[in-house]
This record gives sequence, C-alpha cells and structure tokens, in this order.
Amino acid sequence: MIVVAAAAVVVVVVVVVVVVVVVVVIVVVVTVVIVLVLDTVFVVVVVVVVTGVVDTVVVAVVVVVVVVVVVVVVVVVVVVVVVVVAVVTLAVVVNSSSSTSSNSSSSGSNSGWVVTAVVVVIVVVLGIVVVVVVVVVVVVVVVVVVVAVAVVVVVVVAVVVVVVVVVK
Repeated sequence: MIVVAAAAVVVVVVVVVVVVVVVVVIVVVVTVVIVLVLDTVFVVVVVVVVTGVVDTVVVAVVVVVVVVVVVVVVVVVVVVVVVVVAVVTLAVVVNSSSSTSSNSSSSGSNSGWVVTAVVVVIVVVLGIVVVVVVVVVVVVVVVVVVVAVAVVVVVVVAVVVVVVVVVK
C-alpha cells in the first residue's frame, strides 16, 4: 500500500507540474503577443522618444506578469504537494493500523483508499483552479493597465503635438 501511495503522489505531482507549465507558457505567450501588438501600435502612432518609454513599460509589464505567475504557481504547487503527501501519509498510517488491529475484510481498507483518492483529487483540482483563476486575473489586469497606459501616452503625445503646432 505504501508503494501505491508513493505512486499516487508521483502521478499527482507530475500532473500538477505539467498543468502548471502549460498554464505558464500560455500566459507568457498571450502576454508577449498583447505587448508586441500594443508596442507595434505605439511605433506606428507615436514618435521615437515615446516609443523608448513604451518599450520600458512593456518590459516592466512582462517582468511583473512572469514574476507574479511564477510565484503563484510555485506556492500553489508546494501547497498541493504538501497536502497530498500529508493526506496519503495519514491514509497509510490509518489503513496500516486498522489492518493490524483487526483482520477485517479487504473492503474496509479499500474504502480508506477511496476516501484518500477522492481527497487527493479534490486538492489537486482546487490547486489547478486556483492557478488558472490567478493567471486569468493577472492577464486581465495587465491588459487593462497596458491599454490604459497606451491611451494616456497617445493623448499626451497628441496634446504635445497640438501645442507645438499652435506655438509655431
């Protein structure tokens, strides 16, 4: 049974890591595409000096997104792994003690493993849900902030151009 528990933990960890890697790759790709599109718009619309500022903002935004997503993913993975290991360890202890204290039918010990499997699945699913929700929220917030910065920069440049034209 301990081998089964260890195998279950390994499978859970592998599944969580694969899901996390896929989510991180999706977020990074989406963020970079959004940033490149906005940066291209800036290059077309705005003068070279402002584009330099925009490039700085773009790099800062990408760094913030990647750092936040990586931190959240690492925390969630650690919590999920710790909880799964704790649950499986508890199940091993309970099932081994119950099997030694009374020679009951095998269905009794199997029910303990069913409960353990259900708890592990719930914990893993909740971990994945938390990661996905946080990633979506971070991407939405970043998109809103980048669009807001884009609007402000375009308005400021337009005002400066109008003022320069009027003064001349």
